Parts: sequence; structure tokens; C-alpha cells
Amino acid sequence: MSEPAKGLVRTIGRWSLVALIINTMIGASIFGLPALIAARLGRWSPIGFLVAFAGITIIAACMAEVASQFREAGGPYLYARMAFGRFLAIQNGWLTWLSRIAAVSAVANLFIIYLAEFFPRVRTPFAKAGVLTILIGFLAVVNYRGVTGGNGLSNFFTVTKVALLGFFVVTGLTALALHPAIRVTPAATQTAAADWFEAVLLMIYSYGGFEAALIATGETRDARKDIPFALFTGIGATTLLFIAVQYLVIHTIPNVATSSAPAVDSARRFLAPLGVRIVAAGTLVSAYGYLSANMLHTPRITFAMGERGDFPAFFGKIHPRFRTPHLSIVIFAIVLLLFSIAGNFRWNAMLSSVARLFVYGSVAAALRALRKKQPQAEAFRLPYGILIAGLALLFTGVLVTRIHLGELIVISITTGLAFVNWLWARNRMAIP
Repeated sequence: MSEPAKGLVRTIGRWSLVALIINTMIGASIFGLPALIAARLGRWSPIGFLVAFAGITIIAACMAEVASQFREAGGPYLYARMAFGRFLAIQNGWLTWLSRIAAVSAVANLFIIYLAEFFPRVRTPFAKAGVLTILIGFLAVVNYRGVTGGNGLSNFFTVTKVALLGFFVVTGLTALALHPAIRVTPAATQTAAADWFEAVLLMIYSYGGFEAALIATGETRDARKDIPFALFTGIGATTLLFIAVQYLVIHTIPNVATSSAPAVDSARRFLAPLGVRIVAAGTLVSAYGYLSANMLHTPRITFAMGERGDFPAFFGKIHPRFRTPHLSIVIFAIVLLLFSIAGNFRWNAMLSSVARLFVYGSVAAALRALRKKQPQAEAFRLPYGILIAGLALLFTGVLVTRIHLGELIVISITTGLAFVNWLWARNRMAIP
């Protein structure tokens, strides 16, 4: 097996990896998407998460086997490079980077929306740009100065956001049990197949991020044992929270489909004003924690590509003192800031979901290819792995058929840029 990336520090243990996965999956979307999902599935929306959970678990199972074979940073880009070669690896790297930038930009915009509940003037363009610059800049500095600081910050936000979500769920379910008068019967909704497809795509955005946490494999202590455990623990825990929040929202808010801040609107039905403020503050903590997790792992994509000659070499440089991919961190922070200032939540969320479907499909395909290339690799072996990989490809393939024109254009531009990148890399280095 290949050697770990030289210079990076292995400080991410099993439970820190679980926290990183949860922190990356639970962003502000859990506070914003329930209304959009309820608009499509109505009373069936909590059940919809079980459908999405089944699909995501199949993908995560493939991810667990493939990722456990690597000890370097890079995630899906690295898996594709080993399984299929440079061309598909570069395509995967660009799509992974696009999905992360779109996802994080969407959450940054939600952060501003919820911050406006406390400070309405933050919606003005100048104030928005200033706040985002400070918030993203702080995270960049922390991660620039060492993975230990970034990892500690991620752990802090994970514990805090789960505690605040737990407060919301426990008080809400208790209120429904003790005060039946506040219960709302969800309106009957006619759901077609198209509604289920759209809802599951939105749920994919909610779950999205577990694969991104594995980009930082170069700084995990024991990939083979820790990755499968962290994936299934993180996905299981977040599914319980997603279902509980969705259930509360549809049973406490009349006309939930029209709500722009469903978690806060739900809290107003059973909490005092101070409690509502706590839930609103929890949204900000959750969103900022999500940004912190992505600042930790996403720059490792361009770092891995630069390290292997598939991107300009300076992306792969490691800081001599802090031992972090400092230039990749700075560049990601700048691009993220630009996208966040100009971004739109709903469009970025759908774009991120569609882009990561291609990434998920590539990981499922890589499972079979790597079994042939590295049959003796020291890795977690998924029972019935070939069958499960086929189901994962079917699941992602069906959802890709729901792609819209705007998303198709952006995906096409991204793959075009990746093709130009591949031509540059091929001409620069003779070894594939």
C-alpha cells in the first residue's frame, strides 16, 4: 500500500473522525430543508428519510471498503486515480471540489439569513461581505496554523450543535406528549414519483459530507479500522436527528411548506422566547461548525492533486512549521468567500447534491476495480460488495436523471475545465 503523505500529522482518532463526519453532515440545512421536503412529501416526509438513509448507507458501505485502503489525503479523487487513472481522477477531483464549494456556500448564506434574526442589517451587501470575511478568515487562520486546532474546533462545534439539537428535539417531543393542543395534523399531500425524487435529492444534500470528511485520511490514525466505524456511526446518529426534526416540524407548524425558518417557527409553538432564541443560536452554531469542518478537510483535495502533479505544485506544499497544506487552505478560503458573497442557498444546495452523485457513483465503481487491482490489500471487506456497489450505481444513476438545465450547464463547465486540466497534466508529466 502507498505510504502516508509526508509531513502531515496523524492526530484525527476514531471519535474525532465520527465528530468530523457528523459536523460535516449536520449544517444549517437541518434547520432549512424540512419545509422544502414537507412541501413535496407532507406527512410522509419522515419516512422519506428512511428511503434516503437506505441509499446513503449503500453508498457509505462502498466508501468504507474503498477508503480503508488508503492512508493519504485526497478522498474520492485519490480512489479514482488508483482505480481508473489520471483522467477520471482529475474529473472526480473537480466535481468533489465543486460539490464542497457549492454546499459550503449555501450554508454560509443560511448563516447570514439566521443571523439577521438578531442583527437585521447584516443582510445588506457590505455587512454580509464583512461578516463572511471575518468568519471564514478566522477558520482559515486556525486551520493554517495546524490540524490539531482545526480538529479541536470541529469537535467543539459537533458537541455543541448536537446538544442544541437535542434540546430542540427533546423539548418538542415532550411538549407534543404533554400538550396535545399544539399538535398539527399535516395536510394531505398528493405525492407523485417526481416529488419523491426531488425530496430524496434534497435529503442527499442533508446527508452530504460524510465522503468529504474522508478527504483528510492523511491525518487519521488508523484508516482501515476507524473509517467503517465512523461512517456508520455518524450516518446512523444523523438519521435519528433528521427524522426527529422533520417529525416535529410537520406536527407543530400549520402550512409548514411556506416556512422559511421551520426550526425556529416550530420552536415558537412550544418554547418561551428565550428557548426560541436558543434554537436560533443553535442554527448559527450548526452552520459555523459546518464551515469549520469543511475548512479542515476540503483543502486536502487540491493538496492531493498538487502533490501528485495533477494541479500546480504549490497546491501540494506543506508549511514547514505548521505542517498543513497552507496554500490550499488560503485558496479554498478565498474561493469560498467569493461564492458565499454571490451565492444563493437553494440553487447551491441542488448543485452540490447533483455533483456529489457523480462522485458517489465513481466510488461504487472503484470498489470493483480496486478488488481486481489490489486483491490482497489490507482493508475492510464489504460482504456482497459487488452486489452492493451495483445497487449504489443504480441509486445514483436514477437520481442523476432529475438534473435540471442550470445544474447540467455548471457540471458541463466543470468537466470541461477538468479536461483542460488533464491535458495540462498529461503534457507536463509523461508518467500517468
